[in-house]
Amino acid sequence: MSKLTFFAKIFTLAKIAGHIVLGMLILCFLFPWIKSNAKEQQIQNWALKLLTLLGIRLQLKNVDFFPKEPCLLVTNHISWVDIQAILAFKPMRFVAKSEVAGWPLFGWMATQLGTLFIRRDSAHHGRKVAQDMLPILQQESIGIFPEGTSTDGTIVLPFKTSLFEAAILSKAPVSMVVIRYFSETANRLQPSSAAAFIGDMGLIESIIKILQARPLVVELEFLPVAPGGLDRKGLAEFTHKQIASKINQKLP
Repeated sequence: MSKLTFFAKIFTLAKIAGHIVLGMLILCFLFPWIKSNAKEQQIQNWALKLLTLLGIRLQLKNVDFFPKEPCLLVTNHISWVDIQAILAFKPMRFVAKSEVAGWPLFGWMATQLGTLFIRRDSAHHGRKVAQDMLPILQQESIGIFPEGTSTDGTIVLPFKTSLFEAAILSKAPVSMVVIRYFSETANRLQPSSAAAFIGDMGLIESIIKILQARPLVVELEFLPVAPGGLDRKGLAEFTHKQIASKINQKLP
């Protein structure tokens, strides 16, 4: 690593830190005074800027499949960046693992944005969170990561079923999106695991790994809405099959 590269990374880390502080100030001093549509625009702009600072370009496919009404958005899970990519497309609420609430800065911001936190080791708590989702789905979309953990992006783990109950009881459509990360070269995109947030990796370590691998592309590929009439187990199995088949599909 050259000195220029080292200092460039330090400078970028400082800009990212400044952007996070700016987000906290917006949440504290601007959000109490602005309307919901203005809040959504602020969230979207902030997430897009963070992706830019990380050297990640957002790429969308089949956006027309995403419902116009509030929905339950189901996706595979690779990285903490997944949420930023979705927010850059459309601000919504999320269900995240309870550990996220304790993350420095990001945990506080997630709480302020109305994230619901779920204990992964408790089926009873999962059912409670599903009940908490019901009134929200009447007005806002909610994104979930039913694998319950993140992967390197080459596989899709079995989906936990509890949160799908919220879509059934609220009669909200169940939308699906496949998240992939690519390394952007001059000629083509190559699948990349640089953004994968797995094992005991820390947030700073993950950011540095992403910066070292940039430029990257995060692709959100939307799939048709799941059919109605399925119970929560059926929804979990159907959405898993659809997303896993896309992940296993050989890319050109």
